[in-house]
Amino acid sequence: MLGVLIIPTGIEAHIGGHAGDANPVAKLIGGCCDKLIVHPNVVNASDLNEMPQNSLYVEGSILDRFLEGKIELREVNQNKILVVANTPVQEETINAVSAGRVTVGINAEILGLDTPLRMIARVENGQAVGDVFGWEELVEQVSQYSFDALAIHTPIELHRDVALNYYRNGGVSPWGGIEAITSKLIANRLNKPVAHAPIESVTPDDAELYNIFHEITDPRIAPEAISNCYFHCVLKGLNQAPIIDKGINFKDVDFMVSPFGCFGRPHKACLEANIPVIVVKENKTILNDPMPKEFILVENYWEAVGVIMSMKTGIHPSSVRRPIEYTKIINKK
Repeated sequence: MLGVLIIPTGIEAHIGGHAGDANPVAKLIGGCCDKLIVHPNVVNASDLNEMPQNSLYVEGSILDRFLEGKIELREVNQNKILVVANTPVQEETINAVSAGRVTVGINAEILGLDTPLRMIARVENGQAVGDVFGWEELVEQVSQYSFDALAIHTPIELHRDVALNYYRNGGVSPWGGIEAITSKLIANRLNKPVAHAPIESVTPDDAELYNIFHEITDPRIAPEAISNCYFHCVLKGLNQAPIIDKGINFKDVDFMVSPFGCFGRPHKACLEANIPVIVVKENKTILNDPMPKEFILVENYWEAVGVIMSMKTGIHPSSVRRPIEYTKIINKK
C-alpha cells in the first residue's frame, strides 16, 4: 500500500505548520502502509528529522508532477548530495555535512556559490511568501557537476520584528514560503531532488533576537530552539530521496492525506486520478478553500488511520459504523 501525506508550508497548519511537528503523524500513517511519500515540510525540523523508515522524501513540485502523471519516481539506496552555500562557506555548513557523514553516512560535497543566493521572506495576507535572486545563476553553476540531489544552506532575510513575533507568539512560519518557492524553481530546472535550510544570519548585536532561544517557546517551534544550524534534517532527507526515473507512478498511490481547507495541485491531481483524499478537519489552515464532495472528511489523524486501515483490509468504512444504512439501489437511466 502506497500513501501520500502532505502539509503545505506557509499557511499555518495547526499540525505540521511549524518545525517538523508532523513527524509523529508521518510515523503513525507510515505504520499503516508499505511506503509513505512525504515532502520536506512534513518532517524537516531544523537539526531533527524523524521520518519513518518506509518514507520517500519528495520535494513539493516534484510531488505535484508525480501525482499529475508527468513523471515517475525510483527509489535509491543512496544519493550523492551536492551542498551549496554562499561564499565564504561558513563553519556551520562544514560541520553539518561532517555530522551527516558520521551519523547518517551521507555522500556529500560542498560548493561555494559564485553568485550569492538571496532569499527575502515576508508574510502577506497571512501567508508566507517572498522573493529570490540568484537562483538561475545557481542552476547554471551546479549543472557543471555530477550529483543526484541538491542541498542548499543559505540565509533568509526577514524583518527582525516578524521573526521575534513568530518565536514568541507562533503563527505562520515566515521562512517556509520562500523556501518552497526557491526549491520549486530549482527542482523544476534541474529535475532533481532539492531542499533548503536557512543558515543563521542574526548577529550578537541584536541581543533580543540573538538570545530568543533562551526563552521557553511553543513546543512546535522548540526544534528550532535546540538546533545549531538547521541543516541536518535536509541532509538526512535527501540521502535516500527518490529520483525522477522509471519506477513508481501515480497509479500506484492508494490514498493521500491532507489538512482541511487547502486545495491545490496535488488535490486536483488526485481527484482526476480517482485517488482517495482523506482530509483532517482538526488540522486547519488559514485558508478556507472548499472541499470537494468526493473527499473523505475525518475529525483527526486517529480517524484518518482508521479509514486507511479499512482500505488496507478491504473493509468499507461504513460497515463498522452505526447505524448501518440499507444498500442503495441504483435506478436505471
